[in-house]
Amino acid sequence: MTSQNKQVVELATTLGELLIARQYCITTAESCTGGLLAACLTDVPGASSWFEQSWVTYSNQAKIDRVGVSAETLRQHGAVSEQTVLEMASGARQMAAANIAVAISGIAGPDGGSTEKPVGTVWIAWSLNDQFQDAELTVFEGNRQQVRQAALLAALSGSIVRVSNLAD
Repeated sequence: MTSQNKQVVELATTLGELLIARQYCITTAESCTGGLLAACLTDVPGASSWFEQSWVTYSNQAKIDRVGVSAETLRQHGAVSEQTVLEMASGARQMAAANIAVAISGIAGPDGGSTEKPVGTVWIAWSLNDQFQDAELTVFEGNRQQVRQAALLAALSGSIVRVSNLAD
């Protein structure tokens, strides 16, 4: 096991323990990571007690149909935007009746980038129990695999911080 894989397992396990302690359920809505986050969460033994479902909404139409992103949001801001990932997270949380949702949308490359949104641009959003929603923008360096892996690590780490900070 590589050190990065070990880190993913440790983060996913920690997140699962936090969710169990709060009796919370998490869901995901992913685009550029193509289900990597859901896959690593379900690699944790016992994940069925805190993870029920997720969506890979790679196309704009899937974002609209599956997690309720507004067509107008996509038209005005694009798939890789704060507005879109916030709507993805909120929609996924509501559809899954989960306490927490994590949404990821970005440009993993090697093409698809622009001056405004270069390859490596990734938005990650969290929706938590109607208490709050927030999103983070990061531009990761590296090839497609490295960008996707970095987004995965950021989503896991960010989820741990947010779950840890939730009021009981």
